[in-house]
Amino acid sequence: MTTQTPPKKSSDLMDERLADRSGVKGWIASMVDRVRAGDLGVLPVVLGVVVIWTVMQSLNDVFLSPRNLVNLTMESVPVGMIALGIVCVLLVGQIDLSVGSVSGLSAAVVAVLFVNQQLPVVVALAGAIVVGVAIGLLYSIFFIRFGVPSFVISLSGLLAFLGLQLYVLGPQGSINIAFSSPLVQFAQQQFVPATLSYVLAVLGGVALLVTGLLSRRTRLAADLSAPPLVVIVVRSVALAALFVFAVAYLNQGRGVGWMVVLFLVLVLVMHYALSQTVWGHWMYAVGGNVEAARRTGVKVTMIYTSAFVLCSSFAALGGVLAASRLAAANQSTGGGDVNLNAIAAAVIGGTSLFGGRGTAFAALLGVVVIQSISSGLSLLSLDSAFRFAITGAVLLLAVTIDSVARRSRASHGRG
Repeated sequence: MTTQTPPKKSSDLMDERLADRSGVKGWIASMVDRVRAGDLGVLPVVLGVVVIWTVMQSLNDVFLSPRNLVNLTMESVPVGMIALGIVCVLLVGQIDLSVGSVSGLSAAVVAVLFVNQQLPVVVALAGAIVVGVAIGLLYSIFFIRFGVPSFVISLSGLLAFLGLQLYVLGPQGSINIAFSSPLVQFAQQQFVPATLSYVLAVLGGVALLVTGLLSRRTRLAADLSAPPLVVIVVRSVALAALFVFAVAYLNQGRGVGWMVVLFLVLVLVMHYALSQTVWGHWMYAVGGNVEAARRTGVKVTMIYTSAFVLCSSFAALGGVLAASRLAAANQSTGGGDVNLNAIAAAVIGGTSLFGGRGTAFAALLGVVVIQSISSGLSLLSLDSAFRFAITGAVLLLAVTIDSVARRSRASHGRG
């Protein structure tokens, strides 16, 4: 008597197709399946940058000039630095609404220590970063030990640290930082020599190549699918060529600022940490399913603590750079739309509000979108009302894409 095998589910058929694929063609087919399943990666934000730049250039031909793009990169760093911390806390499914106030308080601390107390710049910087670390630890204690939602903790911190910032600044409410100081020089006047900038661009491509190769080796060792070697090499060479082109274009203006280099280095470091270390894998695990992560031995408490500490520390560094750009720390430092822009940059760049999805490059891509809108509208002499409206619309679109993709992945998995 013959027996009939039960029909296979679509998910099983897809797994078999993926298992049978090899080489470049198989990788391309796998990518197509991922897109159909709702995993769009950085495609939406890259297309968004292309559209925004095309529209802004058509309305004002100064937008893509080397001089304006140099200014755009420099202005992007403080908010981008804060957004890099937001990526960390969003990955574990939490939120920090106080990054603006933390950045403002840290700016006030560095100004008081460096200007009023006349301490060495290194000591002043260390004091500001310590403030960020302490705030992150405080948040983690309330979240882990007392179970207070991160939304409530950070909302309280937003108000409390704003008040503390005003107290630290004193009755004058503003502390000027000398233009000749290392802080202001670093944030305004120091640019990478042309030859060295090309070397750094190539090294950036090499760093991505090494990271890609390490990721491929790790996935193959775990019997998981991985991009073919040729794809990793071609992708890294293409990105290195893009970096060299960008550097060559910026060098027609003032060039690449050392502050921009610092930001890019930190993005690469965080990219490596999130993609190649056990800590990074645990970050995604906790954000994806905290209970499942806890049962598999993930140190959930440590992961939450590190996420809050990194978020506040990057906010502190962003505040110091913002004050250095303005050559002053005042009551408006970290205020206004800094909070919303940092969170919007992380989300627009591809970090999911639901946790478990995103990369360090989200901060870079997202802040480029935010700053491009701001720069373009400023060149058109349009007021902040348009910038707020457009940024809000782009943020809503990004969250909508993320929600639809998440629903599509869920239905695809059930299929």
